[in-house]
Amino acid sequence: MFDLLVILIPVFPLAAFLLNGLLGNRYSHVGAYRLGCGSVGLSFLCAIIVFIRILRTGVAREVTAYHWIFGGDLTINLAFLIDPLTCIMMLVVTGVGFLIHLYSIGYMHGEEGFTRFFTYMNLFMVSMLLLVMGNNYLVLFIGWEGVGLCSYLLIGYYYDRVSAAKAATKAFVVNRIGDAGFLLAIFLVFVNFKTLDYTQVFAQAGQLSTGMATAITLCLLLGAVGKSAQVPLYTWLPDAMEGPTPVSALIHAATMVTAGVYMVVRNHVLYDLSPVALNAVAWVGGVTALFAATIGLVQTDIKRVLAYSTVSQLGYMFLACGVGAYTAAIFHLTTHAYFKALLFLSAGSVIHAMSGEQDIRKMGGLSDRIPWTHATFLVGTLAIAGIFPLAGFWSKDEIMAHAFVHGRYGWYAVAAVGAFLTAFYMFRLTYLTFYGESRAEHQVAEHIHESPAIMIGPLVILAALSVLGGFPGVPPEAGWFHHFLGPVATPAGGGDQHEAGLGLVVMLMGLATVIALLGWGLAHYLYILRTETAAEWAGRVPGVYKTLFNKYYVDELYDLAIVEPVKRVGLLWDWFDRTVIDGVVRSVGRMTELGSAFSTACEKYVIYGSINILGYGNHLAAWSWRKLQSGKVHHYAAILRACGGQAASRARASRTQD
Repeated sequence: MFDLLVILIPVFPLAAFLLNGLLGNRYSHVGAYRLGCGSVGLSFLCAIIVFIRILRTGVAREVTAYHWIFGGDLTINLAFLIDPLTCIMMLVVTGVGFLIHLYSIGYMHGEEGFTRFFTYMNLFMVSMLLLVMGNNYLVLFIGWEGVGLCSYLLIGYYYDRVSAAKAATKAFVVNRIGDAGFLLAIFLVFVNFKTLDYTQVFAQAGQLSTGMATAITLCLLLGAVGKSAQVPLYTWLPDAMEGPTPVSALIHAATMVTAGVYMVVRNHVLYDLSPVALNAVAWVGGVTALFAATIGLVQTDIKRVLAYSTVSQLGYMFLACGVGAYTAAIFHLTTHAYFKALLFLSAGSVIHAMSGEQDIRKMGGLSDRIPWTHATFLVGTLAIAGIFPLAGFWSKDEIMAHAFVHGRYGWYAVAAVGAFLTAFYMFRLTYLTFYGESRAEHQVAEHIHESPAIMIGPLVILAALSVLGGFPGVPPEAGWFHHFLGPVATPAGGGDQHEAGLGLVVMLMGLATVIALLGWGLAHYLYILRTETAAEWAGRVPGVYKTLFNKYYVDELYDLAIVEPVKRVGLLWDWFDRTVIDGVVRSVGRMTELGSAFSTACEKYVIYGSINILGYGNHLAAWSWRKLQSGKVHHYAAILRACGGQAASRARASRTQD
C-alpha cells in the first residue's frame, strides 16, 4: 500500500496532464480545472499519508516503479527515495501547488488558453515531483529538465507578446548553461562510482579524492546557480515575471527555483568533502543575497520587486548551505514557500483589482478598497522582513545565528545587511501600493474591487502558514523540524561543535529583530512621514540611483560582451551558409543540369555516329569479301598455295626446335 501511494503522487497530475492535453478541447473549462486542481489535491493527500508513515517509522524507503535501464555497469530504475528531506519537499510542492492551482481558477478565468494553462501546470507538478522524489541522478535530471521546459512554456504563456517570448527564451537558454555543468557532474559521478543511485554514491563517497569531490560539487553548483537564479546566472528570473502571476508564485518563488538548494542539500555528503566547494556556495549565496537586495530598493514593478526579493532569499539559502547549516537552508526554503507564494498571489490580486496595472507609482490608497488583499500582503511582508514571531523570523535568524556562532562573522554581516535591506524594500513596496493617496488613473480607480473568494481563500491559508510555519523550528536548531531532518541533513561528523548559550541565542534573536525594525522604520519615515525625502535622497546620488534602477547594467553588459558577439558570429555563419555552402550547392546543381544536357546531346550523337560507323564497316567488309569471290580458278589456286606454304614453313620451324 505504501509503495502504491508513493507512485500515485506523480501519477495523478500526470493523468490530468494527459487528459487535459489530449482531450481538453472536448469539455468545458470547469472540467479542465477540476482535473488540474483535483489531481494535485489527491497528490497532496497521498504525500501527507506517506509523510505520516515516515514520521512514525523513521526509516527511509526506496520504491521502484519501473526497471528502466540495465546493461553492462549501468543499472537505473525509475525509483523514488522517500526520506525526511523528500517528505518535506513533497509537502511543499503539492501543498503550496494545490493552493496556487485553486487561486488560478479565479485569476485565469476567461483566458482563451485556460485549459492549456492547467495542462502546463500539471506537467510542471509531475516534473517537480520527479525531481524531489527520484532516488538517482538520472531521475533527478529528468525532473530538472522537465521543470525547465515548463518554465519556458509558462513564462511564454502569452506567446503573442514579444516580451514574453523573449523572456521565455532567455530563461531556457540561461538554464542550459547550468544544465551543462549538472550533466558533466552526472558523468563524473558514474565514472567514479559506476552507479547513479544516491544511497550507493553517498555510501562510497569517502573513496573520492578531494580534487574529484571538488570537481563534482562545483559542476553541481553550476547547475544549481542556473536553476536557482544566483549570480551570475540570475538575470532570467526577473524577466520571467512576463508569465501569469500564479506562474510566478508556483515556479519562480515557491518550488522550481528552490531546486538548486534541494540538490546541494541532497548532495551535502559530497560537499562536506570539499571545503573549496562549500566556500564557493557561501560566496555565491552571500553575494547574491546582497546584490539582489540592493536592486530591489528602487524597482517600481510590483512583481519585479518580489522577483529580486526571491533571488536575494535564495541567496540566503545558499549561504546557509555554504556555512554547513543544511537544515536551516531547508527550513528557510519551506517558510519562504509560504510567504513568497502569499506575496506573489497577493500581488496578483492587486494587479487584478488594478485592471492589469503593475507600476506601484500608479497605485496607493488600496488598503480600504481591497482589505483582504491588503491584510494578507502585510502578513507576507512582516514574514519576509523577519518580524518576530512570524515564519521568516525563525528561519532567517537561524541562518544568521549559525554563521555567527561558527565564527563566520563576515557572512553574518552580509546576512544582517541583507535583512535590513529586505525589510526596507518590502515595506516600501507595501506603503507605495496600499497607503497614501491614490495615484491610479481615473478609469482604473473606478473599477478597483476585491478578488473573488476562490482567490482570497488560498491567500488566507498561506497567511496563516506565514504566521505559524516557523514554530516547527522552535527552539532554534533543536526544534521538531531539525530532529526530523537530522538523519539526512547533518554535516559529516555532526558538524562543528559550537554550542550557543541561552544568552547568546536571545541576544542574536533580539539583534535580528532590531535590524528588521530599523529597515521597517526607515521605510515608514521615507514613504509615510516624509514622502518627499526619498526623492531628495535619490536626487543627491543620481548615479547610484540610476545604476540600481537599471540593475547595475548587467543585462546590457551581457548583451555587449556575449549576446551581440554571438549574434555577429551567427550572422557571419549565416552569410557563409547562404553564400558559400548554398553557392556550392547551387553550382553543383547548375553543373548537373549542364552535364545532363551535354550527356543527352552526346548520347544522341554517339548513337547516330555508331549507326553510321557500323554502316560504313559493313560496306567495307562486303567490298573486301567480294574481292575473294572473283570466280576465277587461278585466283583460288594462288590463295591455297600461299596458305599451304605458310603451314609448311611453320612445320619445319617446329621440327628444327625439337
